Amino acid sequence: MRRVFTSLLMLVFAGALLLLGASLWWLHEPIALRLPPGSQVVDLEIEPGTSARGVADAVVAAGAEVPAPLLQAWFRFSGQSRLIKAGSYELGPGTTPRKLLSMLVRGEETLKSLTLVEGWTFAQVRAALQKEDQLAHDTLGLAPEIIMQKLGKPGIHPEGRFFPDTYTYAKGSSDLAVLKRAARSMDKRLEAAWALRSPDTPLETPEQALILASIIEKETGKPADRPQIGGVFTNRLRLGMLLQTDPSVIYGLGTAFDGNLRKRDLLLDTPYNTYTRSGLPPTPIAMPGKASLLAAVQPAPTQALYFVSRNDGSGASHFSTNLDEHNRAVNQYQRGR
Repeated sequence: MRRVFTSLLMLVFAGALLLLGASLWWLHEPIALRLPPGSQVVDLEIEPGTSARGVADAVVAAGAEVPAPLLQAWFRFSGQSRLIKAGSYELGPGTTPRKLLSMLVRGEETLKSLTLVEGWTFAQVRAALQKEDQLAHDTLGLAPEIIMQKLGKPGIHPEGRFFPDTYTYAKGSSDLAVLKRAARSMDKRLEAAWALRSPDTPLETPEQALILASIIEKETGKPADRPQIGGVFTNRLRLGMLLQTDPSVIYGLGTAFDGNLRKRDLLLDTPYNTYTRSGLPPTPIAMPGKASLLAAVQPAPTQALYFVSRNDGSGASHFSTNLDEHNRAVNQYQRGR
């Protein structure tokens, strides 16, 4: 009888070892996936409050060829089933049950990215947001002023209020969340730039610095010219001269601008026509980057009052201290005389 009992114990022990070995092997084996046509991953959505069983079912439904009860058992046996986080995930080739659980517990969601480009207008930002099919388009159809209210900035014009940068987001995130991050980033960048302003700047507020920075952004063809361009506009503001900057005129024309700026456009008075109105325009005209913000508050020391593109493909400008010199530069670089 004792021999039979001992034999049974040995069989049970051996079976347990085999089961343990099989389990360890399975945990490190890549899960077979039914990949959608043209894709290298399967998308997995885990809703808040989903149980371990529900998570296992969702993994199988997403395209993982693995028994759901086995996955559920693994989740529970690990002691981490309650730590699984809701979110959007991607399962690719090589994903093992062990890696899968680690991904879900860490909340390693699939992140997408969107780049807001220096010099873009708010209309271009909205167009870029709408093209992101992984974003929830909560701003679609909303007036700009309503969007700013939702961002906690009621009564503030949206132009230039978002910092140009690359922003990552989880699938299904709201476009408002992306805008809020970009707005906070601009607030911080503007505050930092304003703290570094030259003591003799004619600018009186951070708002004016943002407006001037947006003009510098649109006027700059060669990045190294930004401080010099900032110096020209600073000199003009200090002397009470008209800024006479074409980008602000173009902004004021709106959809009426057909790509060709004519003399009649320069004479058409709008709040943004710096040929007919003195001082800065009422709002920014685009999103300035960090370099343009600094060029607005720390312009290069210069006597120049004019600049014109050299038209040589480099984007560089020629700077002049007086109108005669400027006219000669215009004839040379723009008219080929």
